[in-house]
Amino acid sequence: MNWQEFAQQDPKLAALGQERLDKNGLVIVGTLRKNGWPRISPVEPLFFNGQLYLGMMWRSQKALDLLRDPRCTILNAVSDRNGLEGEFKVYGRAFDITNPGERQKYVEALFEKIGFQPNDHEFHCFAIDIESVAANTLVGEEFQNQVWKAR
Repeated sequence: MNWQEFAQQDPKLAALGQERLDKNGLVIVGTLRKNGWPRISPVEPLFFNGQLYLGMMWRSQKALDLLRDPRCTILNAVSDRNGLEGEFKVYGRAFDITNPGERQKYVEALFEKIGFQPNDHEFHCFAIDIESVAANTLVGEEFQNQVWKAR
């Protein structure tokens, strides 16, 4: 399920997620190495065209992980031990975008957002197929948990 479909099913949770994942310009992506061990890496998210995209350097280890096994977790950056900004996690699968037209639109949207675009076509672009999300929000002195799963 793409981001737009998720947002149609749970607009408030999707709005919270987009705010948290977009806030710092970086998210943490968890992938699986060849040997099964987890790998965590920073990556820039881009919400565009109803999708959550992750762009990566050509042949980076995290991109190679996703090409081999598309399962991933995406987490907003949490900056202090109290977690006051809350957590938002996306669980899903990353799909390699190879269509030249979609890749070009991604490049244009990325440039509009951050003023940078890859100089050549050697970069990885993944769209996330969402299976579930989880959010934790500090309300008073207690964390409030929200969970959503694709139907």
